Amino acid sequence: MNIVIIGCGVVGAAIAYQLSQVKGLNITVFEKNQPAQGSTAAALGVLMGIISHKTKGKAWQIREESIKRYQTLIPELEAITGRKIPCNRQGLVMLLSEDPAHPLESGVEVMTDWEQLREIRKSQGWQLAVWDKEKLEKFCPQVNNPTVIGAVYSPQDLQLNPTALTLALVDAAQRNGVKFKFGVAVRNHQAPSTDIVQITPHVTEKLKFMETSEGKVEADWFIVTAGLGSTLLTRQLNHKVNIRPVLGQALYLSLGRVLGNPDFQPVITGNDVHLVPMGNGDYWVGATVEFPNNEDEILAKKELLESVKQQAIAFCPDLSEAKILRTWSGLRPRPEGRPAPVIEKLANYSNVILATGHYRNGVLLAPATASIVQNMIMDQGS
Repeated sequence: MNIVIIGCGVVGAAIAYQLSQVKGLNITVFEKNQPAQGSTAAALGVLMGIISHKTKGKAWQIREESIKRYQTLIPELEAITGRKIPCNRQGLVMLLSEDPAHPLESGVEVMTDWEQLREIRKSQGWQLAVWDKEKLEKFCPQVNNPTVIGAVYSPQDLQLNPTALTLALVDAAQRNGVKFKFGVAVRNHQAPSTDIVQITPHVTEKLKFMETSEGKVEADWFIVTAGLGSTLLTRQLNHKVNIRPVLGQALYLSLGRVLGNPDFQPVITGNDVHLVPMGNGDYWVGATVEFPNNEDEILAKKELLESVKQQAIAFCPDLSEAKILRTWSGLRPRPEGRPAPVIEKLANYSNVILATGHYRNGVLLAPATASIVQNMIMDQGS
């Protein structure tokens, strides 16, 4: 069975590695750039799975499956490839703040909500701890803000390097025989005639080939993991799935000394601002969420990046002494008018699978996405 994967961010690479372990599959991955260049490179790699408020249904299942898989996937890839995947296993501390308008009432409600989630997670076999202000001060003395009333600690959530992870997935997949074609663009597809789409919308076609900058490629299955490039690819197949860009900016700060307890350096997050320890007193701080105009243009706003920095300083005042070593910005793919991600067959095609539009959870959901795609192919094959 010939399988073509279009796009080699973390999701495309995870699917390639997952499928490479199935006998009898001939897999080729096309990527117009180098691996992990798109939204994967614009990710801090903070995996918010157990600490998320999703508790049931598909939204929770794919988070839980991915967190479980990461426990084995990282050592597995490191053993196969000899590559190191930098990973912070000290968990995630989410700061809880009171509503200034209703401090006493909202503070109690906030704590109660998280205590309920802690009990749900306990019943699911996961750990969460709810800390009051004194406990937070004991474990994370660097946090000093009068509006912070406590924190939730998730010891089993991770932070990892998305680029290193993607390159390890590519390396491991190559060792299993997957062919990667970097610098090769997918140009257009053999599209069904317009009258089929209009008159008989429930007819399913089989896509036989696609055009690339290296010529025509035939396959039994085409898997689109092209992030923002998915809009154009699906439009060429007469079934546009609109994936729009959302910009994120982050700062790399160097303080020259470690904040708080040197032996306990979790990711700290508050009000959607992440403080990610990188060792030696260096920290990533991010990320902004900036939406496009109607032409899908986004100009990075300096004042929003400054606001993220000031929020981080408000939580950890010592950061005011840190130097900015560099900044970055990148685009995340967000489906328009529907929840992320999009993991389904493309309408009117029996052999085109979309695994795209993961927005801010591509790294978190990559392992479960790969598993879903494998099941879709195997179920039809059987």
